[in-house]
Amino acid sequence: MRALKHTGRMIKSGAKVLVVFRTLPGESNYSLVIPVAQLSDTYHDSIMKVVESDQAQEVFEFGEILFIRSFPDGRPMLQALRADGLLERVTTDSVLMTPTPNDNIPLHQLNSLIAEQKNCAVDDLCTFVSGAPKQSDATVENVAAVNDLGKDLGEPSKPAKIQAQQNEILSDKDIAKGLRSQADALYKEAARLRKEAEDLDPTVKKSSKTKETADA
Repeated sequence: MRALKHTGRMIKSGAKVLVVFRTLPGESNYSLVIPVAQLSDTYHDSIMKVVESDQAQEVFEFGEILFIRSFPDGRPMLQALRADGLLERVTTDSVLMTPTPNDNIPLHQLNSLIAEQKNCAVDDLCTFVSGAPKQSDATVENVAAVNDLGKDLGEPSKPAKIQAQQNEILSDKDIAKGLRSQADALYKEAARLRKEAEDLDPTVKKSSKTKETADA
């Protein structure tokens, strides 16, 4: 059986997911996934065809392909998934990657292996996504402003334009151009999710005094 990248399941529930981004900028312990069971039949069939395609299997992250593909109803995939609430932010240690029924690896361990192969930190994996900001600028605050698209993910813009050419054969140059100009949109979404998370449960930072006491 052919191994498939980007496929997995939630460790606790066993629910199948497609991993859109294995890490998020500024939050390498979180990933963005699509709960497969929540998709309609039409959307499910369409997105599974995409994940099984050679293009999807060659890209670093599944989200790069979702920027330039559309569902049968004409809606750009990533925008539609976001608008319909079908993108979930989950911890990487809660996801088990399942390239085949007999092979699996926890996502956080896979990220560590990939980082080792690329000779970088896990925190830097997000910078390998097409269109990502420079490594030194890949903070949650900065990625939201990189190449500001001026539009929210839910609004039709460049993804729809690229998909209008889907019946033609796209060259690698065309695909690369589309990916570079649009990949930053998801980083804006990641920054928004981070802000919402902070509003709901602010991160408690240890004071220097507390750290000194602990060290003592």
